Amino acid sequence: MKEKKTRNLIRALRGERLKSPPIWLMRQAGRYLPEYRAVRAKAGGFLDLCYTPDFATEVTLQPIRRYGFDAAIIFSDILVIPHGLGQAVWFEEGEGPKLEALSGPGDLAKLSRASVEDKLAPVYAAIRATRAALPEETALIGFCGAPFTLASYMIEGGSSRDFFKIKQWAYGHPDSFRRLIDLLVEACIDHLDRQAEAGCEVVQIFDSWAGVLPEEQLFRWSVQPMHAIAKGLKARRPDLPIIVFPRGVGPAALMYRRLQEFDALSIDTAIGAHWAAEQLQPHIAVQGNLDPAMLVTGGEAMAHETKRILGKLASGRHIFNLGHGIVPQTPPDNVARLVEIVREWSTR
Repeated sequence: MKEKKTRNLIRALRGERLKSPPIWLMRQAGRYLPEYRAVRAKAGGFLDLCYTPDFATEVTLQPIRRYGFDAAIIFSDILVIPHGLGQAVWFEEGEGPKLEALSGPGDLAKLSRASVEDKLAPVYAAIRATRAALPEETALIGFCGAPFTLASYMIEGGSSRDFFKIKQWAYGHPDSFRRLIDLLVEACIDHLDRQAEAGCEVVQIFDSWAGVLPEEQLFRWSVQPMHAIAKGLKARRPDLPIIVFPRGVGPAALMYRRLQEFDALSIDTAIGAHWAAEQLQPHIAVQGNLDPAMLVTGGEAMAHETKRILGKLASGRHIFNLGHGIVPQTPPDNVARLVEIVREWSTR
């Protein structure tokens, strides 16, 4: 029997230095692709797209067919966890996610982990179907939102400019806020574990709003809860690689680099590739950090910046990615060119 070859993304996450780094992109399945927009039109609401396994599988596979990325990330949303816990969640066209906001500690009683697995069963069905359809060399990534980011949506009722409501709760009533965070930690562990059981070989934890916290609060409400998720998940699945993405934290990324349960640290565009090579890569694999605007711009500007990042990071433990997700106005041809540049790096 032919021995199964380890996928390049897994090899990089296990510390192997590859000649050409693996590449995948956050939001690689999305509105910039005409085939995605066609499926989105059939699905109706955004949550209908997430919760219909055939649709979620199809849009997950679309960028793999086009570009041959080293990994697919299952099409879903971080807010399926609040939805699974019993909070009303919906998406309004042009405005993004909306939630029935938690107004105080008394509202925590409305949330329950009891029905999360049943409500999110369509996500796990999509993962099973996607894994069966993916090329053998392509890894499948599962994900969740970090507790602080999830709590921000749950308390603010959607996106926020100042995050005043969540900060006021966290700073003024830390005991009840801790109960919410702990509930989310357990829900995230369960959700990631179920994704791994269904066929995901890597998971990523997105803390999109970590950067709004000052340093001490960042450690308390971002680093510690994500570490708790990683420890709980590794207790169940010791070999499952975990990527963390604390967006906007700048040099405070140093707090995340030494935690052994984290296999890779995804960095945004505010962290320089040279600094990351010196301060992060000796301790942890680094993912990122091309500016999504460069992918829109394309041409020589994108090629130059891509090669600059590769020159700084590709000789170490590196996964090529963006500093955030692909934006809708991205030309698909620019994505194809980006993949070519990264692949060609192996010939240098």
